[in-house]
Amino acid sequence: MTNTCLTFRDLTLGYGSHPAIHHLDGTIRKGSLTAVVGANGSGKSTLMKGIVGVLKPMAGEVIRAPGVRAAYLPQQSELDRSFPARVVDLVSLGLWPRRGLLGRHSKQDRDDVSKALMAVGLGGFEKRPIDTLSGGQLQRTLFARVLLQDADLILLDEPFNAVDAKTVGDLIALIKHWHGEERTIMVVVHDLDLVRQNFPETLLLARQPIAWGETRETLKPENLLRARRFHEAWEENAPWCEPDEHADGHDHDHHGHDHHHGVGPRAA
Repeated sequence: MTNTCLTFRDLTLGYGSHPAIHHLDGTIRKGSLTAVVGANGSGKSTLMKGIVGVLKPMAGEVIRAPGVRAAYLPQQSELDRSFPARVVDLVSLGLWPRRGLLGRHSKQDRDDVSKALMAVGLGGFEKRPIDTLSGGQLQRTLFARVLLQDADLILLDEPFNAVDAKTVGDLIALIKHWHGEERTIMVVVHDLDLVRQNFPETLLLARQPIAWGETRETLKPENLLRARRFHEAWEENAPWCEPDEHADGHDHDHHGHDHHHGVGPRAA
């Protein structure tokens, strides 16, 4: 277990009484780089929120290895860009694990913010209001905040949406740099070509795990077809699993297809 960063045990996450992702079993290795893919509504963002603790499990659990510090970058659409803040204010939020939300920033902290902005190509942007930034500039700012957090586990939810090609390339390079530092990284990605080119491992979701492992194997046409069929057949208002009907909690079928559990790779 010493090589394991995250463990999922029969994890089910959802909203209200409606599960959004079912019965996820498996492990994320320390130092791994994993893409999370699937159609809209397949449970990708829900999984990220469950890992970071924003969303509590409906069943099962997420176990984080002791001492693992996490940094979470939500989708841009979840940010209020009208808030009167500057780039330096947004990036400095990455200092809170060591300073607290009300802690005073030292000269070293300010230098670290400037270095982080330089690292993402935004040197000198400290005083720019965030509502004047392009999509690519905002995402670079958010990556600078993640840099400051110096986390062991980095969770990025659709970081490449609404950004230009050069920014995508620069952010991929930064992710690979983190991977080289043996940080554990999970990234929600829509572009499967981008996944094939840059991510060694992939988790394919359709409200439940369809395939998980080496990217080349996971993204085989038969798995993608199966994921699409699962997703299309899903009943949006399917009821929560009733334990008195299914004693082991595993044999239910919300969408007319057999469930396959335990597809996640296990840590060595």
